[in-house]
Amino acid sequence: MKVVILCGGKGTRLREETEYRPKPMVPIGGRPILWHIMKTYAQHGHKDFIICLGYKGDMIKDYFRNYQWHTCDVTLTLGKKSGAKFHDGHGEEDWNVTLADTGENSMTAYRIKLIEKYLGADKNFLLTYGDGVGDIDIGASIKRHKADGNICTLTAVRPPGRFGELSLSPDGVVQTFNEKPQTEDGYINGGYMVCTREIFRYLPNDPGVMLEQEPLKSLATEGRLGAYRHQGFWQPMDTAQEYSLLNKLWESGSAPWKIWP
Repeated sequence: MKVVILCGGKGTRLREETEYRPKPMVPIGGRPILWHIMKTYAQHGHKDFIICLGYKGDMIKDYFRNYQWHTCDVTLTLGKKSGAKFHDGHGEEDWNVTLADTGENSMTAYRIKLIEKYLGADKNFLLTYGDGVGDIDIGASIKRHKADGNICTLTAVRPPGRFGELSLSPDGVVQTFNEKPQTEDGYINGGYMVCTREIFRYLPNDPGVMLEQEPLKSLATEGRLGAYRHQGFWQPMDTAQEYSLLNKLWESGSAPWKIWP
């Protein structure tokens, strides 16, 4: 399936980073969070991407246009017969990336509406946001979607805890400390959605409409919005603290969302 990724927002809650670049380009371990999201999908066999651009979208275009420069060693020949030889390769050589300008100030529903033409004859597509990572079983979410026959199936996740979780001994000694536990009650929309083409009937021709407002609420009212429950790791990058956490996890060598070799 094609993978649609929403990358047009301004990321105002992470202003320290997004003042200079779009949030999907904020790095985790030296690679944009967008790259990490795409690697998750690619590991499950979905390598045809449609990126919905908006705020500072040219930076995302530049990144993919110069992808070899960002990922490979290179030998340059200077002079009149100048040239470049890229060494080795990269694991993304079979990816297909469509970069679609969906407007500087468009809301999410309108961005999705504008890329329908790039889906071709596909009856289903995958959809997510450009600022959250997790060890999502994409195949299982697709299976759930097809089994239930809904128009949209979102991945329901446990929200990360706001405070550190402590395990205490009887005498008050901290035995374990979990900085961001995923133990809060209830579920929230974690993105990583599976959609049928019918969803476009619910997307008005209005750049001011959010997917998460009228469209998804209408689907829920009609009983056509499903959920795949994900019990594993999921973490958005909305704040400086979350940005720091994700980088610490990556640097530790045990990032839970790194499901690729």
